[in-house]
Amino acid sequence: MPRNDPRILSGLALVTGAGSGLGRALAVELTRRGMQVAGLGRRADALHETAAAAGPGFHPIAADISDFTALRTAFDQADRIAPLSLLINNAATYPHRDILAETPESFMATMNVNFAGTLAGTRLALDRFVPTGFGRILNVATFADLHPLPTAAAYSTSKGAARILTRALKADLSDRFPDIVITDWMPGMLATAMGVPDGLPPETSAVWGAELALWHDPSLTAATFEMDREILPPRGLKSRLKDLLLFRRPSPRRLGRD
Repeated sequence: MPRNDPRILSGLALVTGAGSGLGRALAVELTRRGMQVAGLGRRADALHETAAAAGPGFHPIAADISDFTALRTAFDQADRIAPLSLLINNAATYPHRDILAETPESFMATMNVNFAGTLAGTRLALDRFVPTGFGRILNVATFADLHPLPTAAAYSTSKGAARILTRALKADLSDRFPDIVITDWMPGMLATAMGVPDGLPPETSAVWGAELALWHDPSLTAATFEMDREILPPRGLKSRLKDLLLFRRPSPRRLGRD
């Protein structure tokens, strides 16, 4: 399957959280590869900064993904640019709040961005992909649900729910719509406002993310990549014994290699 699928490249990419950090870097990288990109974000001024870096292929659309009415309007605006072929669910918030400082309202505000916003964007994209049976969704993910840090209950819960959603979408869709491909990608620790000072430059990680987003292969649905390498799912004892008997060694796929 092509690593730079022309069917994706000829359509529109919609990137959420495109006003800064990784979202901005992904938008710039995709426009560099020749795509038209609709960038969503809450701050119009930040989106205009992304537009200055990305060039004429970038189309800023101010919208809060936790406001579902605004998100529907944003998708309608994007439809007027080009047919949607790629959605990157990147927008997230990480409030660093101890659970005893959380209220139900503050906790759900994080859930509404990190989980419900991802769900809503995905559902709106599916409305556009299902009639043709083709599309690509890349969810920016994290292992925070497996190893939560202090003051990260809302973040870890919301991002973990989004990873479960990817697997649930495979169960619902993969048999009927194998060419709607949905993958989780963990970009690594980045030098962004949500990351760490000595992390990877988001521009470095965005090269991997763009390559994965433009790679269309049904076997990538519900796969998980970390940085440039696939994370293979755990295998049971029976599967491992069978691999030994058949001299098989499962090998993770890598980005940057044909």
